[in-house]
Amino acid sequence: MQADLLGCAAMNINNILFITGDPPKLGDYPFASGVFDMDSIGMVRVQSRLNRGVDLAGKPIDAPTKAFIAVGADPNALDMEREIRRSREKIEAGAEAFITQPVFDIEPLLRFIDAVPELRDGTIPVIAGIWPLASYRNAEFMRNEVPGVVVPDSVMERMAKPATKEEQRKVGIQIAREAITAIRGRVAGAQISAPFGNVNTAIAVMRK
Repeated sequence: MQADLLGCAAMNINNILFITGDPPKLGDYPFASGVFDMDSIGMVRVQSRLNRGVDLAGKPIDAPTKAFIAVGADPNALDMEREIRRSREKIEAGAEAFITQPVFDIEPLLRFIDAVPELRDGTIPVIAGIWPLASYRNAEFMRNEVPGVVVPDSVMERMAKPATKEEQRKVGIQIAREAITAIRGRVAGAQISAPFGNVNTAIAVMRK
């Protein structure tokens, strides 16, 4: 992994998001063996050392890397104490920004931010994940199949009302806009996803 990070530096890839990933049991191949020799916190430590000009063994490298270190956050974690503890560890390891899972319920996000002093005072910026739902079926998938994502009943009810998929898409865009409005001033920005590669949907969220 250290070699991969040095390769990124050689290719001038200087913005890196470190996430541990989900256990195989949550995916399509639940009996596969997971390899977690190093998690996101460990990788942040490695990148921080490279940024200071030393490798894992403490030996100097030719030139320090210049990576900006971002990490993931799950405001809807079932074990919030663990999520907060790991977030503090990520900051201590060298994390410079947090990007959250897609947010549909604002209150858990705000509670998470308030629980971590560096996030609350803006020392470490938070970028909120925003996913404009493409349809009611997409909402069902996000709710039932994507770890770390919580789609509230109120959102499901709104997505179920329109008769056509296009009307549902418009509601999804409106919900995303409302989420951005609700968190404005509490986060540094938003990562607006393009569901199914539909960039126009993401663009529509930013237009009024």
